[in-house]
Amino acid sequence: MSLPSLIVIDDFLADPHAVRRQALGLSYNPANKRGNYPGITSDEALDVAALNDKLSRLVDMQVAGDPDTLHGHCRITKKADKGATGVHIDPADYSGILYLSEEPQDRSGTCFFRHKPTGLERIPTTPVALAKSGYADPSVAVEQIVNTDTNKPARWEKVMTVPMRFNRLVLFSPWMFHDAGPGFGKTQEDARLVMLLFLKKQR
Repeated sequence: MSLPSLIVIDDFLADPHAVRRQALGLSYNPANKRGNYPGITSDEALDVAALNDKLSRLVDMQVAGDPDTLHGHCRITKKADKGATGVHIDPADYSGILYLSEEPQDRSGTCFFRHKPTGLERIPTTPVALAKSGYADPSVAVEQIVNTDTNKPARWEKVMTVPMRFNRLVLFSPWMFHDAGPGFGKTQEDARLVMLLFLKKQR
């Protein structure tokens, strides 16, 4: 069974304000940053183990946080923050972003793209999709599309943005070409705040 390409759920948490306070209470040390994303990610993860059953019911498949990722960590991105890469894919079976900024931010949600030279909106992973794309192996597509063109805006066409709303959860295939919307604010309290979810199918 395959997972849905995109799910958007509003009012996801019963008490999002409490989770936002917990997220802001985490430590964010710039010296510990690893990755090419804009902004800074929390040093610790929130306790999201209780979300596994809820997320599994949503996707109708048993999933859990991938221990080799930043699952459950939170990220703060201010207006001036820039990343080293742009459009990308994620190292997980399924990706999720929980918006924890209280003010609506239409532009700063999660953006999805089409790669203009190939017409692809995701890395092909099935034999049929690979045959249609002309690629023999997904890893070759990743190298020639994502790794080569991540920082070349002219090579990408934005096809959709899921706007940022407080307590909105976005779940999506990590193979889809995507990027975070721009950061905003000048302090931790008024900047873009999200919780990262990287899920692994339970075999």
